[in-house]
Amino acid sequence: MVSKKALLIIDMLNDFVREDGALYVGPDGKRIVPKIQEEIEKARKSGIPVIYICDNHREDDAEFNMFPPHCIKGTEGSEVIKELEPAPGDYIIPKRRYSAFFGTDLDALLRELGVEELILTGVCSNICVLYTAADARMRNYRVTVVKDGVASFKEEVHRFALQEMESTLGVVIK
Repeated sequence: MVSKKALLIIDMLNDFVREDGALYVGPDGKRIVPKIQEEIEKARKSGIPVIYICDNHREDDAEFNMFPPHCIKGTEGSEVIKELEPAPGDYIIPKRRYSAFFGTDLDALLRELGVEELILTGVCSNICVLYTAADARMRNYRVTVVKDGVASFKEEVHRFALQEMESTLGVVIK
């Protein structure tokens, strides 16, 4: 029996990917765009749901005690980059914390869709991708991370996150 999959595009937003973004991850954020475009195209052709996970903060968000203000609700910085613009029928899940599951209806949506396996792409591999993968595994989803479709601020923390997801969480890195 083949499990139903969903593709998650995590935080591919102007504030992270554009050079003038409030929390620009660096050139690797742009480097992964073609691979994510490829994954989106494959998913849509196969009838796999495409779900955009979007940082969406309040102006006074507590996260800004740790990181500069970014992805504030209603700003251009909180919008998906134009190269990966959602299509009709795609899903958009706003979030305020690292995990796409925390305080969102992602789990309910996935269960309604019959999804058992997640394919993760986006930024940052050591923050939002890692904690989304962890929460997905805690909920018994199978998880695959597209190695060339994730990036972070620093190569060493990116590599650590991939290793941690694979060795501790049982995530497939492809």
